[in-house]
Amino acid sequence: MKKKIMFLVLLSTFLFASSCSKRAEIYGGGEAQYSRSMTTQYDAPKTAPMFALADGSINDAQIFQAEEDSNSAGLSELERKLVKRADVRIRVESLETADASMAGLLKKYNAYAASTSITENSYYYSIRVPSNMYDLFLAEMNGMGRLIHRSENTEDVTVRYYDLEGRLETKKELLRTFQAYLRRATNVEEILKVETRIAELQYEIDGTGKQLRDLANRVDYATIDLTLLGPVAASNRNVTFGERVKQMFGGFGDFLSSVGVVIIGIVIYGIPILLLAVFFFWLLFGRVGLVKKLWQIVKGKKQEN
Repeated sequence: MKKKIMFLVLLSTFLFASSCSKRAEIYGGGEAQYSRSMTTQYDAPKTAPMFALADGSINDAQIFQAEEDSNSAGLSELERKLVKRADVRIRVESLETADASMAGLLKKYNAYAASTSITENSYYYSIRVPSNMYDLFLAEMNGMGRLIHRSENTEDVTVRYYDLEGRLETKKELLRTFQAYLRRATNVEEILKVETRIAELQYEIDGTGKQLRDLANRVDYATIDLTLLGPVAASNRNVTFGERVKQMFGGFGDFLSSVGVVIIGIVIYGIPILLLAVFFFWLLFGRVGLVKKLWQIVKGKKQEN
């Protein structure tokens, strides 16, 4: 009995040690792979700190925390790539004066208006301003009038930016390799295959480069959607008695115009249609009476039969 118990204890110890060893290999390999990936993209440290319990096993939560710390350390060494956007509405006393002030601000901060729109009592601008001047531009712009609304949004595109940058550099290096191989190739079939691959790589480079340039432009230049609202009195002013009379006579004039159009329509189209109807009635049922004569002929044939 004692031998059986000792055998079971030894077997349990052996299985437990094997399990711990396999877990250590799995997590160690995953960590090494993760570190290599981070090193390629962000030049992060190759190893992340590992934590072990007193019995030598590895805690999953501690491993996850270690990987998060390694990821944060890798990103902290990079320059953050942020896309900034703001939506602002300001009430001003004079739209013309505010528009002139806005032109001065754009020139001062090397910004530009990507699009503009003007309505009766408001001006709209879609402004692109250098990101390093974004806060200063907003602060000075708020002094143009009374702030009605302001919302801001910042998107962190660091990972995407450096991922596109790394992919672009990899494709360019691969393109150079194929171009070097093409100069040494002598077989026509190989030359055609390499040229096809070079064309594909060039297309991929153009697409990735365009994505990177668009993203870099959004990072370098923040976007501010600005709406300047004119004075409230300009849009809600009372209508004078003279304007009311003018509106009334204007409406009466429109009514007379509509009546005149109806009469003209009746003269042009109604009278000819009426004359045509009278003519057909006279031809079929009147003095000529074609229908009446036809009926008499049919009736006479029936009597003969």
